[in-house]
Amino acid sequence: MNVEFFVISLLNGVSYGLLLFMLSSGLTLIFSMMGVLNFAHASFYMLGAYFAYTLSGILGFWPALFIAPLLVFALGAAFERYCLRRVHKFGHVPELLVTFGLSYLILEIVQLVWGRSTVPYGLPTALQGPLFTLYGTQFPKSRSFIMLVAVLMLISVWLLLTRTRIGLVIQAALKHPDMVEALGHNVPRVFMLVFGGGAALAGLAGVVGGNTYVTEPAMAGSVGSIIFVVVVVGGMGSLAGAFLSSLIIGVVQTFAVAMDQSLATGLQALGMAVTEQTFGYELLKLTISQVAPILPYLFLVLILIFRPKGLLGTRED
Repeated sequence: MNVEFFVISLLNGVSYGLLLFMLSSGLTLIFSMMGVLNFAHASFYMLGAYFAYTLSGILGFWPALFIAPLLVFALGAAFERYCLRRVHKFGHVPELLVTFGLSYLILEIVQLVWGRSTVPYGLPTALQGPLFTLYGTQFPKSRSFIMLVAVLMLISVWLLLTRTRIGLVIQAALKHPDMVEALGHNVPRVFMLVFGGGAALAGLAGVVGGNTYVTEPAMAGSVGSIIFVVVVVGGMGSLAGAFLSSLIIGVVQTFAVAMDQSLATGLQALGMAVTEQTFGYELLKLTISQVAPILPYLFLVLILIFRPKGLLGTRED
């Protein structure tokens, strides 16, 4: 493994991991504050990309970067106010079912409005081309921009929750909703804003990720499962855990995709004797890049076996 491969793969892995964090942070906030596991979260990510695509053609990318997440916020808040709140009293299963139904509804609406094929949501001129060249390999501005937005978002959310009055009310409403309501705060409105804010974070990820990768109706399904892996591995409701697991999964998967060596070769490099008589030798003939898509789920299984709370999780339920 040469230095060029390591550094570029590490940067690509960190940028992908930070995009995963932008996606999972909203889901983590919603679950930690409301106890709701939102199956439609990836759909808000898709809406953010499509809204930004349409607004970019009218106003340009930079206004769309701010307006699209606000539109997703409004939709998320309206959904919590008029749908999710009505089924909240019936328990977790109805909540899961209504968010699951919302994901299919959003998918059908997107296909009706924007079609079933990929839309030409391109990068703005300022984000095109390489940011720098390292060891002869160029690192694109778009991935650097994702990293910048994710870090700024993390700092902003942390400051909001720990250094502002609104953040204190949100955290208090989670543990002592009756007391917060007795003090004159509207707890249902707090939950509505939290759900809308979580959806807006997913929409922001869609704005910066849609033109870097691809904007199509299948984009929600492609990241939907990996988001839940990140949240569970990090620890349900732990923002720091989501950040850590996002980086780990992003880096590991990026390195794995770039490796053409077989599993047998990797085991031999570790000093293990592998021959054609070895049990499961046909499976060991697969390359590391071929098994890369299942690595996060393998990590998930191991976490659930050895540390069910996740890396930094504290919830008992």
